[in-house]
Amino acid sequence: MSDVENVPKPSVIGPSGRPLGLDDLPPPDTRRWVARRKAEVVAAVRGGLLTFEEACARYNLTPEEFSSWERAIDRHGLNGLRVTRLQEFRG
Repeated sequence: MSDVENVPKPSVIGPSGRPLGLDDLPPPDTRRWVARRKAEVVAAVRGGLLTFEEACARYNLTPEEFSSWERAIDRHGLNGLRVTRLQEFRG
């Protein structure tokens, strides 16, 4: 076993409470953004796995869109990211 294999990969705690690494993030070509995937990307940025700019570029997000995900999580938790609940929370 080489030294490279012994180096732990960076990870953060994801929305499910389990470690989340770069390989666990949604693929860059993700089109269907469910709440869990959005929360994983926000956790990755907040934990330093990706920068804000890297996340926006990787997922073709506007800064406003990503920031809206962060606000929804901060205000309402994972449920705030569910599209069906947006009007309920915004009301």
